[in-house]
Amino acid sequence: MIELLQTALTQYGIKELPGTEQNNPKILKYFKGHAWVKTDETAWCSAFVDWCALYSGFEHTQKLNARSWLDVGWEPEHPESGDIAIFWRESKSSWKGHVGIYINKMDDNINVLGGNQNNSVCIKPYPKSRLLGYRRLKKL
Repeated sequence: MIELLQTALTQYGIKELPGTEQNNPKILKYFKGHAWVKTDETAWCSAFVDWCALYSGFEHTQKLNARSWLDVGWEPEHPESGDIAIFWRESKSSWKGHVGIYINKMDDNINVLGGNQNNSVCIKPYPKSRLLGYRRLKKL
């Protein structure tokens, strides 16, 4: 899984171009296979993780919804850096979520490297209470 994390780190700092007519082509590349996406302001956390997994040779979802990551790989007993972390958004029963690449746990938070975090690729903490699960991906 370290390959996945290394791939994601090569994208660190990539940002949306909000409020402009321009779109960041580096973000749009994450949407490969989703030709209908035309803007970098489309929710892209799952597209980012999918691109990283594909580029690194791991299984991936090819879906844009974060919760789709609960259907790939397997749930590890203890997460390791490079595993996938899936969180709920708005409510646990909502279809909405967030997905990122697990870095570590600190206090009541889980640090993940992900896309569309403050409109960029960065490391951000998420409350442990919002975790839906971890996934470890299979190498293809």
